[in-house]
Amino acid sequence: MALGLALSFAGGGAFARCEDWVPQPKPQNADRDYVGQTLDEILDRGFVEFAVYEDFPPWSHRAGGAAIGIDVEIGRLIAEEMGVAPRFRLVAAGEDLAADLRNWVWKGPVVGGSVANVMLHIPYDSAFTCRVEQVMFTGLYGVETLAVAYDAGVFGTEGPGPAMFRMHRVGVENDSISDFYLSAMAGGQLGPNISRYPTTEAAMAALAMGEVTAVMGPRAQLEAELGRALVHVPPFPGLMKPDWALGLAVHHSHRDLGYMIEGIVAEAVADGRIAAIFEDHGLSWTAPEW
Repeated sequence: MALGLALSFAGGGAFARCEDWVPQPKPQNADRDYVGQTLDEILDRGFVEFAVYEDFPPWSHRAGGAAIGIDVEIGRLIAEEMGVAPRFRLVAAGEDLAADLRNWVWKGPVVGGSVANVMLHIPYDSAFTCRVEQVMFTGLYGVETLAVAYDAGVFGTEGPGPAMFRMHRVGVENDSISDFYLSAMAGGQLGPNISRYPTTEAAMAALAMGEVTAVMGPRAQLEAELGRALVHVPPFPGLMKPDWALGLAVHHSHRDLGYMIEGIVAEAVADGRIAAIFEDHGLSWTAPEW
């Protein structure tokens, strides 16, 4: 799942970055089913609904009929602090992040279903927030980064850097940041040694079978398959932004809900509860910058 491709990792000041964006339509007069519920309605009915990505371990997936994963546990933490029950809707990733936000946060899908109250695992970029005014981005809870999983029998304990893939075969998820980066590196010299797979999990299965000697992809997905000992973050020359903050999204008209979630997540980051969730899964965690 190449979520990071949905974003343009541009910088800029908090206000100057939005000067060139044309305001987008806000569905304030849409049917209630398509704008979610207010905070008071959520508290009165006793549950909050989270949208999480399906088939996306270790973040969110289904096992034994129940939703599990890091994002699911963070949702449960938020619901507990709100004093309501959590409900999870596992949704398919669309063609890009803007489409996912449209389908599950501020408008609803064209056919079947409606928006959720909150969507988890939203890559945050300050410039992107200007383009999607219908959404409030909040609750940063971690940082995802690109990394490399590797065969220690080939590379030893230090692990390879990207330049070493001129001589060794590397697996990537097709059409991901890793795919585009390695394909363009050194004028395309790595091309013959790049093996592409439908998912990062499939690439990791190829590593286990010896079809490739390394896999480049998001660190959490690599560590979930191989463990931290054989995953490292080398320098990525020429890659402007190899990491991105993760947070949540709510409908723009429900800022009271967004502010409540922001406070809950910030406290859980500060007191170590978010870090503990990652540690329980055997994964590295990096605190987000607020």
